[in-house]
Amino acid sequence: MSNILVTGGAGFIGSTLVDKLILAGNKVVVVDDLSAGRKDYLNPLAKFYQLDINSPELERIFQLEKFDFVYHLAAQIEISKSVANPLQDNQINVIGAWNILENCRRQQIKKIIFSSTGGAIYGEADEIPTKESYPTYPLSFYGIHKLTFEKYLNSYYHLYHLDYTILRFANVYGPRQFKGGEAGVIAIFIDNAVRGRESKQYGDGQQTRDFVYVDDVVQALQSAQEITCHGELNISSGVETNLLDIRQKIEKALGSAIIVKELSARAGEQRRSCLDHQRASDVLNWYPRVDLEEGIKRTINWTKSHLQEE
Repeated sequence: MSNILVTGGAGFIGSTLVDKLILAGNKVVVVDDLSAGRKDYLNPLAKFYQLDINSPELERIFQLEKFDFVYHLAAQIEISKSVANPLQDNQINVIGAWNILENCRRQQIKKIIFSSTGGAIYGEADEIPTKESYPTYPLSFYGIHKLTFEKYLNSYYHLYHLDYTILRFANVYGPRQFKGGEAGVIAIFIDNAVRGRESKQYGDGQQTRDFVYVDDVVQALQSAQEITCHGELNISSGVETNLLDIRQKIEKALGSAIIVKELSARAGEQRRSCLDHQRASDVLNWYPRVDLEEGIKRTINWTKSHLQEE
């Protein structure tokens, strides 16, 4: 049994990870300021601190809890917000993340696993699917700040021998996404469709993304704890899908049309994104198990069941 900290553990991915870690017999502590996460997503067996990751109070928590491993998922994740307010994005995704990292160093934790972005970090890549070795030229401040913290992790490894692994996520989707303030296009379209509301599509719908189901992502996170890899691993489906296809797949699963208003593309968002996950397969023995059609069905079923509970 390990003693594990999950930052952002009340969010979409974080709460799903916490459930799996506790199921595996670990002791889990969650730090989350609930700006995006939800208290009702928290596992009752997890110890919870409602706290901003920039807070100096983190030092006391690290001293008290004596963590073995840290999963750092807390972040500002909306590209449009990072473009509108880059200083705030930097404060959370670089300075706040550094506060976590420095406490990891001081308390000599065994390893930190960082959830980075593959969807935004490569920019407009000529190589599709994109490998980890591809040059990183993010278009958004969000991508720049995620990349900045990746470099901090590498520096801390060489300076202080702090073990780390970086997972670069594609576009993660699945249950719990829409209520947590971390909604991506699939969650937004499904939630609005189930409620009979209109969704907004930014751009012509031909822009592509790589969609990976949340349970597959959590499996990768758990596996990363056990391996030695001081670098980056893409966690993705490896399948490029445009937004018009997403709309059709949702409509097919629902058995009815969805209402979409088409608007101009937003600044900072790239045209194409799809990641090569061969390295994750080699290093983690990981591959995506849930295909897009099945993942959409599961997300619709979860959304419907929770709509009835509201």
